[in-house]
Amino acid sequence: MFAENELTCDGFLGGRLRIWQPVAGYRAAMDPVLLAAAVPARAGQSILELGCGAGVASLCLGARVAALKLTGLELQPGYAALARRNAEANGQNVTVFEGDLDAPPPGLRALSFDHVIANPPYFATRDGTPAADAGRERAQREATPLATWMDAATRRLCPGGHLTVIQAAERLPDLIRALDDRVGEMSVLPVAPRIGRPAGRVILRARKGVRGAFRLLPPFILHEGAEHLRDGDDLTGAARAILRDGAGLELPR
Repeated sequence: MFAENELTCDGFLGGRLRIWQPVAGYRAAMDPVLLAAAVPARAGQSILELGCGAGVASLCLGARVAALKLTGLELQPGYAALARRNAEANGQNVTVFEGDLDAPPPGLRALSFDHVIANPPYFATRDGTPAADAGRERAQREATPLATWMDAATRRLCPGGHLTVIQAAERLPDLIRALDDRVGEMSVLPVAPRIGRPAGRVILRARKGVRGAFRLLPPFILHEGAEHLRDGDDLTGAARAILRDGAGLELPR
């Protein structure tokens, strides 16, 4: 568990959410906010977030869509405790299970969901330099294969349910290979920092038991202009609406 002096309380969605996060551990940025924005949830539906961390994606989704039944699964007890604390602090009801994707708790195995969302670790087992903090390293580097993540997600989906995943763009081939014929109607949205720059992230959406053509969508652009501004906010209007105002991210049809 984290001591109080090991935490900061940070604003998300323009300050609508206040989220406790570890100073030295895994800290959420815009990726879980974009993930939540891309989920086509409706009031009253059920959501499972795999690897929920401190709960940012679930809470952003709950702030946008009323009366959701939110559930999280988190391996690390300290982060699971933060997710519960953050849900209570923001007036939301989130059931957080502690456990592994390989062996989810019995109470979770008995449930199915309209939506499963995930922000799996971006780094493959041997990529990059290990993080100094063990919790951050576990959150960012793959120990459980993507195929296991996607199998766990698919098992928990209702027929016709939506799977929504954000991942590093370079790992899109791995992500697609991790899925099987239980899901279809797959769409991939590249997320690029600026016009003319390569995508750094992709958002993948698919549905269980639904057939449809694969779609590679036009990129979603985060920032205006060709270069980073030293001072000021250069987000595009669409990105600002999501990151500051809690708007949804509609995938083009």
